[in-house]
Amino acid sequence: MNTAENIIQWMNMLTERGCRQTDARRKIIEVILTTSRAMEPFEIFEIGRKQYPGLGLVTVYRTLEKLESLHLVQRVHQPGGCNMYIRAASGHEHLLICTSCGQAVYFSGDDLTQFMSTVGSQFGYQVSDHWLQLFGTCQNCQAQMQREALSKSTEEVECGKKSG
Repeated sequence: MNTAENIIQWMNMLTERGCRQTDARRKIIEVILTTSRAMEPFEIFEIGRKQYPGLGLVTVYRTLEKLESLHLVQRVHQPGGCNMYIRAASGHEHLLICTSCGQAVYFSGDDLTQFMSTVGSQFGYQVSDHWLQLFGTCQNCQAQMQREALSKSTEEVECGKKSG
């Protein structure tokens, strides 16, 4: 299904939940569907507002809540506490998220059933589900950091030559 078809499908699902079809909601959905990055609500707002100036931040938050309740977007809990959002996975997958640029990759992981059972038994819980998110730095950001570090060390050497 292409992006235009997905937008129509998501808008119809919102309509079935009693939401009006508005240009603002359509823009929010378009922003989410055209990126593979996890984004903060304010970032979605800023991107959407460039093409739809009437977009409001409250509309972004409300639309994200509705999309999450429909399992169309997934909340990404950040180590710093601010939530980000990304298009939900199809099926049971886990997330690997770059802490520098927000690039996100879904992956199928090992079967965690035994681990969940062991932890649940240890603490007297009956575990019913899990949510795995891994955080790190993607290859592009690692390369950028290496270039910046190399550039900085080159500048320091050149400055040392000038002052010596």
